[in-house]
Amino acid sequence: MSRVAKKPVNLPKGVELNIQPESVSVKGPKGTLVLPKVAGVEISVADGVASLSASNDDLLALTGTVRAILANMVKGVTDGFERKLELVGVGYRAAMQGKDLNLSLGFSHPVVYVAPEGITLSTPTQTEILVQGTDKQLVGEVAAKIRAYRKPEPYKGKGVKYAGEVIIRKEAKKA
Repeated sequence: MSRVAKKPVNLPKGVELNIQPESVSVKGPKGTLVLPKVAGVEISVADGVASLSASNDDLLALTGTVRAILANMVKGVTDGFERKLELVGVGYRAAMQGKDLNLSLGFSHPVVYVAPEGITLSTPTQTEILVQGTDKQLVGEVAAKIRAYRKPEPYKGKGVKYAGEVIIRKEAKKA
């Protein structure tokens, strides 16, 4: 069996796992997340520990995937997820405009990004953007969409990059 699927998911204090016929919901201090039920993957809860099992050997990999998603849901409703973006370049700025993110990225017009439901955007400084939320997939998707407005270019490194991301530089053309 899959090594990931064998590992149980510990449910911290204050986290409830409800199993319905069509879906599985995880409720915690930061909110509620819902996962559609996957056919052939059985979820059971006992003593604050959720364990998964596959109905046949063909679904072992899928069981590991569902377990990883379930573990991320539990972490999301207890601690939450965050992704930090940095703006590198002269005149590149980010500012909050109500709940919307206003970006100046060297275009002739400002770029306004409207955050989806469940995502909190903040700008600690003019060149930093914090994306926070309970859904790991949605946090990553929002960060990727913001980064896609102006990806870092390889010559000067200008653009929107993830915090800690290393931009591999190219050498400029020589005369």
